[in-house]
Amino acid sequence: MQPTAQQYIQGPLPEGLARAIRETAGDIATLLKGASDTTVPVPDSEWTVGEAAAHLALANELMADLASGHVRPYGDGTPQSLAAANAQALAVFAERGTQPLASMIAEQAAVFLDAADRAASDESAAGLALVTPLGSMDRHVLASYLLTHMLGHGYDLARALNRPHMIDRDRVALCMPFMLSVMPRVVDTAAIAGLAVRYAIRLRGGAAFGVSLDDGAVHVTPAPPERPDCTILIEPVTFLLIALGRRNPWRAIGRGQVVAWGRKPWLAPRFPTLFTAP
Repeated sequence: MQPTAQQYIQGPLPEGLARAIRETAGDIATLLKGASDTTVPVPDSEWTVGEAAAHLALANELMADLASGHVRPYGDGTPQSLAAANAQALAVFAERGTQPLASMIAEQAAVFLDAADRAASDESAAGLALVTPLGSMDRHVLASYLLTHMLGHGYDLARALNRPHMIDRDRVALCMPFMLSVMPRVVDTAAIAGLAVRYAIRLRGGAAFGVSLDDGAVHVTPAPPERPDCTILIEPVTFLLIALGRRNPWRAIGRGQVVAWGRKPWLAPRFPTLFTAP
């Protein structure tokens, strides 16, 4: 069963998660060290490479502080407040050099993992809920959040620099605890008003989960509902990129990366529009 924010899990991080965090931070650092111009614009973003890298460095530092049990207010979870917090943080953090930012991203990821290791052996801290920009989480879900955040912005940097991205199905699987935890929080209340539908989401060769909507209420389960109205089968990397607002769902459908069936298969393209990418 996948953990959610309501199930505070103790003990070491799930297998492979620490390695994925460390390797993803390293992949991003390698990308940056190979970049000669930090003023290159990031596609579909208002940021340059230098600004995106600075945001990642600051975000990893924030996550490391949260993993250590520190309270760091950062917006109220809405896209508008997070954007404002990001802008404020970048305004007072002047570093845009690739070498120092690459080092900071990797170093703060390591600080996060050290904090998670210490908490796992500290009974008073292991099961504590942590206050994050996207709600209350345990350290397992927070680690999944860190990985997801790095992958999203790492993908952006790779596109900007015309380099291969670092997202694969194994890393997507490790993002799922955060994705399931945060979905109810990022639902678009206007989009789900009056909608009653049960979705089964299946990642090709990987996890499956359920999302049930009933006139403004959303319930996410770590297993599909028994009688879904719409089943969506989607390639894992495509799922994460759509969920993070990095890929057009219609283009993915046209390429055969998304397939739907059930009593209401026409509701499949509507699914990603029900949520606002965190």
